[in-house]
Order: sequence, then structure tokens, then C-alpha cells
Amino acid sequence: MSVSSHSSALSLRGIVPPLITPLSARDVLDREGLARLLDHVIGGGAVGVFILGTTGEAPSLSYRLRRELIAETIRLVDGRVPVLVGVTDTAFVETVNLAEYAAECGADGAVLTTPYYFPAGQTELTSYVENIQPLIPLPLMLYNMPQLTKVWFEIETLRRLSSLEGIVGVKDSSGDMEYFARLCELKQERPDWSILLGPEAKLAEAHSLGGDGGVCGGANVMPGLFNDCYEALRDGDAAKQQLSQRKIDRFQDIYEIGKYASRHIKATKAAASLIGICGDLPADPFHAFAQPERDRVAEILRSVESL
Repeated sequence: MSVSSHSSALSLRGIVPPLITPLSARDVLDREGLARLLDHVIGGGAVGVFILGTTGEAPSLSYRLRRELIAETIRLVDGRVPVLVGVTDTAFVETVNLAEYAAECGADGAVLTTPYYFPAGQTELTSYVENIQPLIPLPLMLYNMPQLTKVWFEIETLRRLSSLEGIVGVKDSSGDMEYFARLCELKQERPDWSILLGPEAKLAEAHSLGGDGGVCGGANVMPGLFNDCYEALRDGDAAKQQLSQRKIDRFQDIYEIGKYASRHIKATKAAASLIGICGDLPADPFHAFAQPERDRVAEILRSVESL
């Protein structure tokens, strides 16, 4: 991992956990849990942290709580690793406002996905980013999350946007590895870009295509495991990588618990609570796992450790 002093340079190589947001009650940040979480992931080898993403339930949090989380995270991290802040809002001006606040607090980068609810066309999306990027006083990473925003950052759109120096990379959570391969080819035009993958089980495939690491939700729980996998890929240690992959594949079973789409967040929070990081309360409208589901998460965690 390297961070340049240039205002638009932010280079990330490795594991950047998309942090859960520890809550002690509705709209109440669990500050002690956040401190434990940050120490846990940084101690486990994270090269940065990403707050207010999908795993962090950003769209469900009040504007007040989002600001509290930004300020407290940056205070607790205290320069140990870069802090990236998700700033996307349905309103252009609110996105800029949050990015300005993050910059004032000392964030290292902002993360922007396609505006959600109203699906924008690619021409509209291109001009949106061209208009908003100069107003965001931080290095900007774009975030492709079509399952939840209904809109892709198409490759040609990204190629056009690559002319903006302040954009420093892309996080792709589509799961489409052909798209990811084409995304990595954009590094021929922007070798300074960081291309990071969301779906954690595909970390090895992403690395083989030229990716720079992963934004792995499971790293909230087992940061060392995902860091081991990345280091093994980087160093060409096949035996270590294969063991790490078996453990990561087993860990994925926690995301199959429960019948709702919210199960990914609920499973991650349940696992974090089981290892003593923070409570498992999600933001409304989600419910925490009931005891039978928690027991299944605990069983999977034990089986990962035993591999």
C-alpha cells in the first residue's frame, strides 16, 4: 500500500474492508464497537478502510449519523491506514456536502456509485461524474454496484472518465468477471488506478486478471484470512493461497443463511458480534438474525478455523 502526498493520488493494493456500522440503538453509533472493529481489521492487515458503503448500510443511516461515523472513524484510525468514505446520495448537493465534510475531517478518499432510485443513462452518468468530481475535494474512487443502483458504469463511460485526474480507481461489485477483465485493461491508460473487487470469493480470479485487491465484507470478521490470501497471490505462494481459498469458500456459507437479500449484512454483523467486536443490530428496516441463524453462523466460523 502506498499513499502519495499529491492531492489526487491514492494507491491501494491489498484488502480494504467495507466496514459494518456498529449500532447500539436506532441512530446511535456504538463507538466502543467501532474502535474494536477498526483495531481488529487494521491489526489483521487491512491497507485501508471503507465506511458508508453497502456493508455499512449507508443509505439507511441518518445524515447526522453518517457525519458522526466519519469523524469518529478518522479520529480512531489516527492515520494508521487511509480512510475512504462513501458519499453517494440521491441528491447531487448532498453528495458534495458529505464529501466536503469528510475532507474537513481528514478522510483520504471518497467513493461514489451511480445515483440510485432514478436510473441514469450513460450520457447522463458521464456528465454527472464530470460535474461532481471537481467539487469533491478528495481523490475519488468510482463504485460499480448495478444490483442495487440499477445502473452500470459501462466500460466506455469509465474510459471517458479516466481523463479526470481526480478519479483514482474503481471498485467493482458486479461479480461479472468479463467486465472486471475489461476494467483492468483501463490501467493501460491509467496505470495509477486501483482496481478493487467486491465479491470476496473471486479474489484470486480478480488478481489473475490484474486486479489490485479486494473490498471484502468478510474482512470485518476475518481480516487476517483475506490478507493471507492476497499476500499469497502477490507472492505466488500456491499452497498458502489454496488453503486461504478453502477457508474463504467455507466462510461464504454464512451468506446463505436467511431468506432475505439483507442476509449478507445480517450475517456479517452476526459474525462480528459472535467474535466480540460489536452488537448485531442492523439499521431499519432490517432485523438481526434470530438465535437459530446465529448458531449456524457460529458453526461456520468454527469450521473455517478448523480447516
